[in-house]
Amino acid sequence: MKNILLGILAFVAVFLVSCNNTKAENSQVATTQFTTGDIVPHDQVCMVNNAYMGKNQLEVQHDGKTYYGCCENCKLRIPQEENARMAYDPISHQLIDKATAIIAISDKNDNVVYFENKANYEAFFNKK
Repeated sequence: MKNILLGILAFVAVFLVSCNNTKAENSQVATTQFTTGDIVPHDQVCMVNNAYMGKNQLEVQHDGKTYYGCCENCKLRIPQEENARMAYDPISHQLIDKATAIIAISDKNDNVVYFENKANYEAFFNKK
């Protein structure tokens, strides 16, 4: 019985600390409308959720670089979790830093993709 109770408590704890913010909860009228394939400002991207949020996010400094998250939990995760700061470029397959990447909207749900340079961005979206 004690093990079941501990399991339930562990599940609840994980559920409570996970980031539950959605774009709808954070939405605000953006001055510029972005669509799939558009490069977006770093400060309007939650780098933990890899999503364009349409407004300025919380700034997090780590190792002299600036990252962004949508909530206090994301602010805690950025310094602790490498995948919150790093991503793979879909063209070169190189691990790149989100703080210095080119960021573009990848789909109609405002998910984003990170590129190490403009040439890879253009190749991914077939832009010239």
